Amino acid sequence: MSYKYDNGSFVGRVWSKSENGPLIVKVNDGYLYDITSTEIPTMRDLLEKESPSDYISNIKGKKIISLNEIEENIKSKKFDGDFNFLAPCDLQVIKACGVTFAKSMVERVIEERAAGDPKKAELLRINIGDLIGSNLKDIIPGSSKAMEVKDVLIKEGLWSQYLEVGIGKDAEVFTKAQVLSSVGHGSEVGLHPVSNWNNPEPEIVLAVNSKGKIVGATLGNDVNLRDVEGRSALLLGKAKDNNASCSIGPVIRLLDNSFDLDSIRNAELTMTVEGLDGFKLQGFSSMSQISRDPENLVEQTCGRHHQYPDGFMLFLGTLFAPTEDREKKGEGFTHKIGDKVIIHEPNLGTLINFVNLSTECPEWKFGISELFKNLLKRKLLI
Repeated sequence: MSYKYDNGSFVGRVWSKSENGPLIVKVNDGYLYDITSTEIPTMRDLLEKESPSDYISNIKGKKIISLNEIEENIKSKKFDGDFNFLAPCDLQVIKACGVTFAKSMVERVIEERAAGDPKKAELLRINIGDLIGSNLKDIIPGSSKAMEVKDVLIKEGLWSQYLEVGIGKDAEVFTKAQVLSSVGHGSEVGLHPVSNWNNPEPEIVLAVNSKGKIVGATLGNDVNLRDVEGRSALLLGKAKDNNASCSIGPVIRLLDNSFDLDSIRNAELTMTVEGLDGFKLQGFSSMSQISRDPENLVEQTCGRHHQYPDGFMLFLGTLFAPTEDREKKGEGFTHKIGDKVIIHEPNLGTLINFVNLSTECPEWKFGISELFKNLLKRKLLI
């Protein structure tokens, strides 16, 4: 495997075939250890601890499987092993921030103007992309300078709802996926069959507890249907929340002396898409270029105005916006069934998923009621 998780505090969730349910695990010495107990039956309970990293350091747990073995299963697309990675969150709400980078903000404006048509998008990219991008690259959202630029763009007829959340005082924060619906490392990710123009979105995902405290971070793929959202921003739910359309993992790296908020602010993500047709796309997302600080995004998500008793996972947005042509000139990139998506960050490891239609991915059936029935059966709730 490309990452050994040998420096830091890492926790996650795996599906146990014998328990027919999830286990809370920690990573140590190249192995996963089951640390599920009546004290921490869920990841939510672990992240509510005063210091989750200190807590897991004092628990040995039961060794269940090596990382190499689980990675070999993923390489061979073996989805029914004794243990398979799940998204490392459970009761947390899955929230996401959009339009937090200047480059992706320009692409959202282009999508809107093109009404979801990739051919029109290419022409618009030439006509307005450079103009808007050069004006907005170093603007601080909500600042007086941002408001001056807003006035200029309105006069030029270039204003957009995406620019409003990109440089205005209020960030775009939406619900990406339902509780427990996210898939994990090695799983298939789903595209709604109506979409003909779509892409992966490699992102940092914060783990935030009920007090609004950032306690860790992981990787995520905010699968996006560009044509659907491009037709209307009111179709955001259809573009973002479908079966298997949200991937998180492999594990959460807890904040400790080796990994802090500045580590997140300076994260450098790389992404590779490998198609069965031999196509290969490479991209990156540098957190140093984000327009809004991660702590500010958390503050805009929760507070006295909105509480999350079980915490939440927060996608921070992406710099990545693919424009490279896959087949026909001027039509840009879109997924094909079977694509392998590899997202990597030096401090967080590698998240791998395989693209399929949402209607062909395994149905999501293990919801909150099933989780609690399973935990009760295992005598983990007291």
